[in-house]
Amino acid sequence: HGGSDSGAIGINSIQEKEVILNISKEILKLNKTIFNNELDVYLTRYKDTLISLLDRSQLAKNLDADVFVSLHCNASQNHSKGIEVYVHNSDISNTKKSIMFGASVLNESTQKLGFKKRGVKFANFQVLRETTFCPAVLLELGFVTHIDEADYFLKSKNIRAMALTILMGIYNYLVSRL
Repeated sequence: HGGSDSGAIGINSIQEKEVILNISKEILKLNKTIFNNELDVYLTRYKDTLISLLDRSQLAKNLDADVFVSLHCNASQNHSKGIEVYVHNSDISNTKKSIMFGASVLNESTQKLGFKKRGVKFANFQVLRETTFCPAVLLELGFVTHIDEADYFLKSKNIRAMALTILMGIYNYLVSRL
């Protein structure tokens, strides 16, 4: 999402593209201030622009990424809430690694932030289908259509907390591989 594609629009007109860009930028800041840029973190967008799904995967491939994370907010017409992770069931090696990677981020964020854990699931999303060279996950970080979760994303301290749990989940997974 980004640019002309707002992604999900939630309660009080909260836009997925803005929430995710704020979380992403906060991940960069926290990587610098807490980890002294120990992780090489690259965003597919640094401002409100639209980058194609294929270009996102291609960037990760060109960077020879160790892991790939696609951040999103969920939406639903019913009262769904919580965080869920999607992986692609493409090849045995990276599927298993992606599940472990996704579980690391999911456990960190749900345990520390109190969000409902919706699990690790399989999906044939293009961004995952095109990113089979490394563990890849698509994170649905909560429902902008749920009043509590939409309100959560309106506070900068909560954006920072979400970013920190994602960064810690990434870090914990990468350290566990050593």
